[in-house]
Formats: sequence, structure tokens, C-alpha cells
Amino acid sequence: MKIITNNTDLADFCAQLVDQPYITVDTEFLRERTYYAKLCLVQVSGPDKNGALIDVIEAPDMDLTPLLELFNDPNIIKVFHAPRQDLEIFYTMFKSLPKPLFDTQIAAMVCGFGDQIGFDPLVTQTTDLEVDKGQQFTDWSKRPLSDKQKKYAMNDVVYLVDAYEKLVELLEKRGRKTWVLEETEALLNPALYEVKPDEAWQRLKIKSPKPRQMAVLKEVAAWREAKAQQKDVPRTRILRDETIIDLSYNPPKKPQDLTRIRNFPKGCESKDLGHALLNAVKTAHQIPIEECPEIKKKKPLPKQYQGAYEMLKMVLKILAAENDVAPRLLASSEDLEAMARHGAQADVPALTGWRKKVFGDAAIALIAGDTGLRLVEGQIKIV
Repeated sequence: MKIITNNTDLADFCAQLVDQPYITVDTEFLRERTYYAKLCLVQVSGPDKNGALIDVIEAPDMDLTPLLELFNDPNIIKVFHAPRQDLEIFYTMFKSLPKPLFDTQIAAMVCGFGDQIGFDPLVTQTTDLEVDKGQQFTDWSKRPLSDKQKKYAMNDVVYLVDAYEKLVELLEKRGRKTWVLEETEALLNPALYEVKPDEAWQRLKIKSPKPRQMAVLKEVAAWREAKAQQKDVPRTRILRDETIIDLSYNPPKKPQDLTRIRNFPKGCESKDLGHALLNAVKTAHQIPIEECPEIKKKKPLPKQYQGAYEMLKMVLKILAAENDVAPRLLASSEDLEAMARHGAQADVPALTGWRKKVFGDAAIALIAGDTGLRLVEGQIKIV
């Protein structure tokens, strides 16, 4: 097992991988005490399973440029499992994302292994390997790492080699490899990993919101988010959610008013925190009422479309089973509602690309009356 803690070893290791068709990648990180995830290890392996642990805690000044070049090499597929958090870390560090990308969780959904399968059950179901879960909740920032920690971290990318190759075999048999690559394109949108303070209010849930209350909520939440980013601490270390919500219900006008706000830190009403919140509330009250943010409520599907919606749900279930694909990958409930309302004119993913061939065309044929549902020997069939 190779542990990399210097620039020379990292450059040499990455040079050995430049001619490989793919590499498997995983990370170990912490984010309990920081706003941004604290990267501790990067695990990388080629098809030969002679991988390495890149220890960025032991060598915080290590130049990761060779790794970035591997990530940007268009000839090498980067294989991850459910990589959303890994990609967020790399985007924060490099302002770029590894591509081309292959997500084994998406591939598993395409191959009939269920909805959002975890890494451990995927390995168990695609290989003869057994994943050791003993180090799952370890503190990866502490050094030295134990042999058990190193083995656990290394196995993540070694086992991923076997799982990936099994999935590719299944995908090629079914002609579905392009489906996975098409799906993973969505993960390469930088907007997924950019947290904008002005949008932070959308995380908070309040009952019966009024326009002015929403303006206060937005301004205070934006201030907290920016402050947490600046100080690199969890947002709740700056201000708790319930405190922001209480501020929106009871907007303070003077420092003394802050003492009646739930969980507001005692003695801070006349300090920087108090001044900042009062300024945020003041700004919120200067926003024209028509420009105050609002929560867009989902309108219930009108009764005249309910029948079509229920039939589409049944078609989705039938075709997902017939094609051995997770239903939610074919169509969302929002897709089905739009199709029930607008038919073939619905602007939804279910009517584009591979989904259209597997599900969309059959769904539209049903809505148009060209096909129907019939009970055949105890099973519902499309006829």
C-alpha cells in the first residue's frame, strides 16, 4: 500500500496512470467543525489495483497539480460512487471538476440494483468481496493512521475497480453505457457546488410566511451564510436556524429587542453580532414589498388529470420492471404530472434522450389512446 506525502512521489504515481483507461477515486474528509469539507485523504487506483493514499493532512503543502491534470485528462474515465460530496471538495479546491465522470451509483440504478444503492451493498452484489465497515466513522484528520484505517481507505478504490468492471460488463451487454455518461453530465454543473448566500433562505422552513417576514429571513440567512464561509465554520456556529426564523417573526428595531429572540447569545446585542443583525433587518425593511422573496407553493394536480397521472404511474412501474431500471431514473412525479397535463408537449427529461425510448414514447401513446392497460393472467400489461 502506497502512502504519498511529497511532490515527487505524487508526480511519479500520477505519471503511471496517464495511459490507463480509467481510475477509481474516493476521499476521506471531515466537516463537523468547518463550513467547507476538510480533505484528509484522496484515494486513487488504476485497473491494476496498485493504488495509493494521498495524505494531504500529513503534507498540507503538497502540490496537487499532477492529480488535477489526471482529473482533467479527457482520455481517462474518473470512477466514483455517489460523488456529490467528493466533487464539491474538488470544485472548492481546484474550481474544476473531474471529467469524464462515471458514477457507479447511477450505473447501478440503470442496471436494476435499486434506487440509490450504497457502496457496501453494491460491492456485495457485484463481487465476492466483503466490505469492512469498522472504520466508517473514524476521525480521518488524526495522525498517524492505523493499518486498519489505511486498509479501509484503500479498499474503497480497490473494490470500486471490481464493481465498475462488473457494471460496465452489464451496461455493454444491454447497450446502456451511454445512458450513464449522459446522466453523470448533470453532476458536472458547477452551480451544484456553489453556495450563494442570497439563496440560503431557501433551506429554512417557516409556516404562513408573509412578504416582509420573508425579506428578513433572506437578509439574515444571507448574512449568516457569508459569515460562515468567511470564517470557515458551520453556519449554526454563527446563528442557529430557529434564531433566524424567530428574527423573521419578531424583527428587532433596537439592540434590546434581540434579548427576546430565541437562543440569541446573551450579551451580544450591542456587539458586532447584534449590529450586523439589526442592519440586515433594516435592509430587509427597505425592500419594496413586490420584490420580497416568496415560497412557490406546488399547485395540486387538477382532478381532470388525476386519471392520466395514475395510469402514467402504472406504465412507469411496468416499464421500469421490464427494463430493470430504477423508476425514479426514468421519470419523476413532476415529469408525470406535466405529461398528464400537456402530453407530448411537456418539457420534461422523461421525453428526451434514452428515457424517451424506454418510457416516454410508451407513456405518450397511452395518453393519446393508442395503447391501454389490461389485466392479463393477474398482471397489468400495456396492450
